[in-house]
Amino acid sequence: MTLIPLGDASRRPVNTPVVTALLVLANLVVFGFELAGGEPFVKQWAVTPVEIASGHHWITILTSMFMHAGWSHIGGNLIFLWAFGPEVEDAMGRMRYLVFYLAGGLVAMLAQVAGNPHSTVPGLGASGAIAAVMGGFMVLYPGDRIRTLLFIFVFARVRYIPAVLLIGFWFLSQLFNLGVVAKVQEGGVAYLAHVGGFLFGALTSRLFVAAFRGPALARSVR
Repeated sequence: MTLIPLGDASRRPVNTPVVTALLVLANLVVFGFELAGGEPFVKQWAVTPVEIASGHHWITILTSMFMHAGWSHIGGNLIFLWAFGPEVEDAMGRMRYLVFYLAGGLVAMLAQVAGNPHSTVPGLGASGAIAAVMGGFMVLYPGDRIRTLLFIFVFARVRYIPAVLLIGFWFLSQLFNLGVVAKVQEGGVAYLAHVGGFLFGALTSRLFVAAFRGPALARSVR
């Protein structure tokens, strides 16, 4: 069974999701550089845990967040980003949402490095940052119905699933290392990065909303 979120059926963002759109564009542009630069580009800008643990190439913790291992990897990530990002951006405000996204990605990458600091396998992908967005969405809008494309073998149906169930199922799958979203088999961002990013998003999202709207308005976000 495969679940593909298509968007929030319960609400629409008040403001145009400019930052989410720019993040999508940034990922696509960097992927273009990857296709042009090939393996040398990946080795230079992807994060390698053993190098980070030894205090080298820290910039790759940031650059690797915009890199992907293939078309299905980037496609899966950007579908999830576009499904959940606009509402979170609307709740936090554009600049705080950007900080939230980048911080979630950094925490996710560091979690992956901490889990296997001696690994020489390059890691890359926006999955950790997007996991933070999903964690934030689940906390802010747990009851929203997510329009979801459900695949069972060769059959496809559109269903409306509460965010807490859809994202909760995804998170549990990460705990069991099943990685249903953008997991790269030949290295890449593994489940520990997803879990780290998700927990960051779930634990800090209301702080970012409160900073933007004030405590009283933040409490009104459901």
